[in-house]
Amino acid sequence: MAKMEVKTSLLDDMIGVGDMVLLEPLNEDSFINNLKKRFDHNEVYTYIGSVVISINPYRSLPIYTPEKVEEYRNRNFYELSPHIFALSDEAYRSLRDQDKDQCILITGESGAGKTEASKLVMSYVAAVCGKGAEVNQVKEQLLQSNPVLEAFGNAKTVRNDNSSRFGKYMDIEFDFKGDPLGGVISNYLLEKSRVVKQPRGERNFHIFYQILSGASEEFLCKLKLERDFSRYNYLGLDSARVNGVDDASNFRTVRNAMQIVGFMDHETQSVFEVVAAVLKLGNIEFKPESRSNGLDESKIKDKNELKEICELTGIDQSVLERAFSFRTVEAKQEKVSTTLNVAQAYYARDALAKNLYSRLFSWLVTRINESIKAQTKVRKKVMGVLDIYGFEIFENADNSFEQFIINYCNEKLQQIFIELTLKEEQEEYIREGIEWTHIEYFNNAIICDLIENNQTGILAMLDEECLRPGTVTDDTFLEKLNQVCATHQHFESRMSKCSRFLNDTSLPHSCFRIQHYAGKVMYQVEGFVDKNNDLLYRDLSQAMWKANHSLIKALFPEGNPAKINLKRPPTAGSQFKASVATLMKNLQTKNPNYIRCIKPNDKKAAHIFNEALVCHQIRYLGLLENVRVRRAGYAFRQPYEPCLERYKMLCKQTWPHWRGPARAGVEVLFNELGIPEEEFSFGRSKIFIRNPRTLFKLEDLRKQRLEDLATLIEKIYRGWKCRTRFLLMKKCQVVIASWYRRYSQQKKYQKIKGSAITVQSYIRGWKARKLLRELKHLKRCNEAATVIAAYWHGTQARRELRRLKDEARNKHAIAVIWAFWLGYKARRELKRLKEEARRKHAVAVIWAYWLGLKVRREYRKFFRANAGRKIYEFTLQRLMQKYFLEMKNKMPSLSPIDKNWPARPYLFLDSTHKELKRIFHLWRCKKYRDQFTDQQKLIYEEKLEASELFKDKKALYPASVGQPFQGAYLEISENPKYKKLKDAVDEKIIIAEVVNKINRANGKAASRIFLLTKNNVLLADQKSGTIKSEVPLGDVTKVSMSSQNDGFFAVHLKEGSEAASKGDFLLSSDHLIEMATKLYRTTLSQTKQKLNIEISDEFLVQFKQDKVCVKFIQGSQKNGNIPTCKRKNNRLLEVAVP
Repeated sequence: MAKMEVKTSLLDDMIGVGDMVLLEPLNEDSFINNLKKRFDHNEVYTYIGSVVISINPYRSLPIYTPEKVEEYRNRNFYELSPHIFALSDEAYRSLRDQDKDQCILITGESGAGKTEASKLVMSYVAAVCGKGAEVNQVKEQLLQSNPVLEAFGNAKTVRNDNSSRFGKYMDIEFDFKGDPLGGVISNYLLEKSRVVKQPRGERNFHIFYQILSGASEEFLCKLKLERDFSRYNYLGLDSARVNGVDDASNFRTVRNAMQIVGFMDHETQSVFEVVAAVLKLGNIEFKPESRSNGLDESKIKDKNELKEICELTGIDQSVLERAFSFRTVEAKQEKVSTTLNVAQAYYARDALAKNLYSRLFSWLVTRINESIKAQTKVRKKVMGVLDIYGFEIFENADNSFEQFIINYCNEKLQQIFIELTLKEEQEEYIREGIEWTHIEYFNNAIICDLIENNQTGILAMLDEECLRPGTVTDDTFLEKLNQVCATHQHFESRMSKCSRFLNDTSLPHSCFRIQHYAGKVMYQVEGFVDKNNDLLYRDLSQAMWKANHSLIKALFPEGNPAKINLKRPPTAGSQFKASVATLMKNLQTKNPNYIRCIKPNDKKAAHIFNEALVCHQIRYLGLLENVRVRRAGYAFRQPYEPCLERYKMLCKQTWPHWRGPARAGVEVLFNELGIPEEEFSFGRSKIFIRNPRTLFKLEDLRKQRLEDLATLIEKIYRGWKCRTRFLLMKKCQVVIASWYRRYSQQKKYQKIKGSAITVQSYIRGWKARKLLRELKHLKRCNEAATVIAAYWHGTQARRELRRLKDEARNKHAIAVIWAFWLGYKARRELKRLKEEARRKHAVAVIWAYWLGLKVRREYRKFFRANAGRKIYEFTLQRLMQKYFLEMKNKMPSLSPIDKNWPARPYLFLDSTHKELKRIFHLWRCKKYRDQFTDQQKLIYEEKLEASELFKDKKALYPASVGQPFQGAYLEISENPKYKKLKDAVDEKIIIAEVVNKINRANGKAASRIFLLTKNNVLLADQKSGTIKSEVPLGDVTKVSMSSQNDGFFAVHLKEGSEAASKGDFLLSSDHLIEMATKLYRTTLSQTKQKLNIEISDEFLVQFKQDKVCVKFIQGSQKNGNIPTCKRKNNRLLEVAVP
């Protein structure tokens, strides 16, 4: 809607009546007709004063968009059309601006849209409150808690596809600015009987179907489940699939929501393992077996299901099997063990399944509260949102203990609704100085007393019957009710003493009927005693406590043999009664806001308005009575300022502006209009109008006056438009004339200027051409003399050149002839010398052959005897000589890290070759070591230690190899800034470095000076040099870091030590390898114990009393390659490493 189109009052363009207080005439038919008229025009919200009536449209409407949120933001409650956003904004602004704690009570029967209404309230508050990373995270966690609780606590019923089977009250906590800090959720009476049995046409809780539909095959295999619904006895098959509901998609939503809320992966896995165990418990079946003593005993038919349950839960199979077959009763020092028959075994199985699921749900609520609770201890403002089961009336006496408890809660809510509404009305009258008159209304306190009275109430009778020794049945409980409550006017029974209903065939003998404020409800007494007892055999509790599954063990603390309590646990009715009392006490401390939800039909279809059904809901919600309470004094009230602003045009004295107080203006206005004095009254800040007819008369007069004003405005506007057009045309004519005169003069000036320039150019050209001719003539004369001289010099040069060429040609001919002669003589001499040499060589060859023949003849016998050995030794000697000479030329460098070595030339030298390589390496290592000073030796020892600790374990290690370990990165002794720190430390400083200390609350870093001495680890403030923490080396137990390329590390301290009072240190350094190595060596030197260095991508850090998981993940960074730390929830710090 455009800005100028937004309505400025509830009364503008009204469809029907937006506020039922203004309805005329007021009766049941007109009330329903008004709701139907608005429903047909998609107006699903109507007011009764400050109460919002919400009709479920069973379809999506375009009235919840971000634009609508902005439209209702910071607007008066009655300023726009009725909407749930208006009530949400009013409650939020009262909390933020007036420091009033608020509560929003959402009531109505099942299927009326209470859960959706609570979501809309929370989403509106989340949209209008502050922004920021931490605030957005809190809002996201608060909103994402809904899908988790709906999956585990909602189910399909015959009236609602997403019916809440538990009551939920959420306190959202805000800071002084109105930004959410966290929240606390309370749950009431989960309908756990639904786990083992569902009425026809209804389903079990959503989570069972979501797991089987949405989990992967691998995940189902881990949980030992199959996708087929028919395999599980606890799942009803007639309504396993719901139209329009995608269980697979909802499962993915639930898992994502659990991650956002803060569930760890192992916690999520444990939760689904418990759900799978509950589902498989229903498949355990028993068979009878007779014992020798004649007693009946039950045995499990197929133990495969039992085996899989035990594998899931970590319970010894024999222990759980015995718990299903025997029951141990303890009384003081005695123990009696009895066998269970088949019926008792089935009861034990179902009781275990119900308790396991109910306790899991309570654990989920507690775990969510841990994640969403406010972290700060500042004063908080609270807004409570109550979404609790609606009034339930089933036909054919299907109302049982659950419906009785639910309807009791609704009776209490109706009671507080009437009390707070009357209280609010009375307080407003007193605040405004209006006389208060007593209002007659039906007080349902008598019905509440019938149920909750400590001596004669139905719940007290039920508890007394459950605790009574002897045979206790549902029939004995009904007999007791007939004796105690027979005379009560709101209790009916066929067996009551007065026999008022003896001939009432509509009331069976096993039932009783209560006249609730919503109407008569008949309850089937069967199951009241068992459901109120809610007993779980101690053998099963102890079997669950023995499980190796941490979650299941935590769910059954009473199973611990060391904590056996023989006292009977409180009944379900007494527990719920106490919870309701606490809830009522909490609600009475807050400013109430009401949303009354109505469902238009039982078919869950759009565009259908069942008047009979709506009429029934109007009666039991007491809406007509609420209107009468509002109208008992004055039907309409409005502050003076908006009243005067809306109706000031009806009086000449107040139109268009009233200069005095707003109240005086309203008095003048009403006196001018002649409204009778009995029709209105003046309060301190508001005008009170008694009859709606007076208000409608004012509206009619205003509408007529607005038409007259519109005509006047139109007339004035037309005159203004004509005058404005005339003045504009006159102004335009003056401007055009002035512009034309300027243009004409400019054109004349340009013409004169152009003529002068042309004359000047002609004169300058003539002078330039005359000068050019003179210069050209002078140049031509100079060039002619130069050309003549050049020709003369050229002639002389060519004559001298010809003479020199002839002389040179004659000298060259003589030289050529002499050269040919010398060559000829040299060739003749060369030929002679070659012939002479050839003859001498032939003689030498012949002589050599002759001498060789003589030698061979002389020494033939000697060579035959010793030639082989001599030749071998000679050859071996020559090979060794050749080997060593080649080794000398191919010797590698003297660097100890040079792994090159010449190849082995001969196989027989293999051992020699290896030994030479070893000796050479030892020699050059010694030569390299001899060059080191004592300080360098210490550095290399640290480098060697770092290699053993981090090589192939920490990705940061290779980059640190080439960096020398300096230790003193801060010149503490020389820098006057650290004089205070230097004076405080009297030991030798091994390492001084600036590190970043990680804040657990938000993951942000603060600079600290890290000092390591011989006996202590110190952390000091970088700016002031003040020592923040001092830890003896003996108190350091472990150092943890990731395997990735980051500088984060945790220093773990000994539990119970003085230094560990604030928890471990989570730090970040650019010299992580050096710091960890020096800390390791110093600790080993002082304590003679090796410091544990843990390298893992996920480790725990102790912060005061809480353990926080630090998890390292790969991810792209906005700030380059710098790892960033971010708090995901109370138990997880996530470090993103590039």
